[in-house]
Amino acid sequence: MGRSLVASTSACLLLALSACTADNSTNAESATATSAEHQTLRIAAAANLSDVLPNIIDSYQTDSNMSNQDDVDIEVTYASSGKLYAQIKAGAPYDIFLSANQEFPAKLSDDKRDKSVQPFTYTRGQLALYSVTKPLNDFKPASLIDAFTSASFKDDSKISIANPELAPYGASAKSYLQSQKIYDKLNAQKSLIQAENIGQVFQYAHTGSVDYGFVAQSQLVAIKAKPEQFITVPKASYPAILQDGIVINNTVPAAAFTDYLRSDAGQQHFAQAGYLPIQ
Repeated sequence: MGRSLVASTSACLLLALSACTADNSTNAESATATSAEHQTLRIAAAANLSDVLPNIIDSYQTDSNMSNQDDVDIEVTYASSGKLYAQIKAGAPYDIFLSANQEFPAKLSDDKRDKSVQPFTYTRGQLALYSVTKPLNDFKPASLIDAFTSASFKDDSKISIANPELAPYGASAKSYLQSQKIYDKLNAQKSLIQAENIGQVFQYAHTGSVDYGFVAQSQLVAIKAKPEQFITVPKASYPAILQDGIVINNTVPAAAFTDYLRSDAGQQHFAQAGYLPIQ
């Protein structure tokens, strides 16, 4: 009788230990699965988005309609569109590319084997002339070019534009100056200072390192620039800055974020930041 009780008790202990081991194994597997599910969404973004994209990301991550956002970290790299395009072509592990033009995403689309993922337009930018050293309140948009032929514009006056080969806002600034038939003159007299991207142009102008800078309107909205410090360039005087994006790595988080970017909530952020609506 005593031996049966001992045997029975031993069997129960073995079963309990076995169950405990199974629970620990299950918990470990669950923890591993949870860790594996945690993802990082990597976004390559044009420099002009540095003021508005953080707000969109915050809104996206706190939106009550979005699920499982705690499992996704979002990392953003800001640079000129051309530089980011070159990085992606070289194999940089981005999931989404948000360009400041349509050209670079279109090139990536042509190279992709998966033709089901196409570029999409997410906003339209505006070009503005910015100065903290030369008041612009006497100039109307129609007479903007007068700023560069006025008595206050000296031979050593400097204007910064982003690299037209890499930065779409720089290409638009160049196109505007060419349409006003003054680009060659300014270039010949070495008045033009070329920056790597629109963010660098803003820094040059904002610190007074140059007299004028062709920047994104959104940058001026972000700092609440004074009316005398800038002029919005008439949108009909330069090619439309249609900004396209493309999904590089077609994951669920990438698709969800780009959907939000184009949603009414996402577009409201762009409108408040000084961008034009998508037609």
